[in-house]
Amino acid sequence: MKQAVIVADSTADVPKSMVEEYGIHIVPMRLAFGDESYLEGIDITASEFYDKLTKSRELPTTSQTSPSQYVEVYRELMQKHPGSPIISIHISSGMSGTYQSARLAKEMLEEEAGETADITVIDSLCATYGFGLQVVLAARMAKQGATAEEIRAEVERVGKGRRLYFLVDVLEYLQKGGRIGKAAAILGTLLNIKPILSVDQEGIIYAVDKVRGHKKAVSRVIELFKKDFGDHKDVHIAVCDAVTPEGAEEIIRLMSEHFTLHEVVRTSIGAVVGTHVGPGTVAVFVWPA
Repeated sequence: MKQAVIVADSTADVPKSMVEEYGIHIVPMRLAFGDESYLEGIDITASEFYDKLTKSRELPTTSQTSPSQYVEVYRELMQKHPGSPIISIHISSGMSGTYQSARLAKEMLEEEAGETADITVIDSLCATYGFGLQVVLAARMAKQGATAEEIRAEVERVGKGRRLYFLVDVLEYLQKGGRIGKAAAILGTLLNIKPILSVDQEGIIYAVDKVRGHKKAVSRVIELFKKDFGDHKDVHIAVCDAVTPEGAEEIIRLMSEHFTLHEVVRTSIGAVVGTHVGPGTVAVFVWPA
């Protein structure tokens, strides 16, 4: 049995060290500031992006990868790894058409190559390292010789057990980018109100709570996780930030006072997701160890 090949779009925000360690194939998504176009993680880093974002008068635009581009990616991997199944995991279909592009590419290749196109496309129903954690899990299982069916089942199981909250400094970017989802009801609230957002079972953003001030918002997030996990204190955690590393470290420290943290992952929210959430955002993902 050939080892499965793991593919993800760049919004998974998997740290570069993990991408290299596990041989994950990242398909970069594109964004543009006016006439200037960039491939995420290749032409522009997260820090370069946020620096440019704060100086730009216009909000950048993002575009999903097309089905034909995924056909090229899959075809190349099939030629490079003949007989290996491909598992392709993507940002929530409730936030982007990327998953649909990958699905169409799979169907196009199956018509072209028949049964030789062994491709599994998974809708993560999440964003940033909320599905990056599923990508890394899939890559680890692939290295251990798991089948595509086993990997898919475990990726979906972990997705159901994952809990997440993110603190957005301002809702302006979500609103302008059209990704506000079910959180629209908290727009136009009082000064210094910090919204706590999450993603529902359909992969759509919604408002969990709104708290006055950063400190109270962080405390509320800890409370929510304690409620989510009850007596289960052994967890993995990933904290992603948009140029607010001190906020991320603070959350890890506070979480360690209430939980036994096993794997701890720190990463940045990349340019494409950052276009929609803006600087100052901190996203926290927790799943059972």
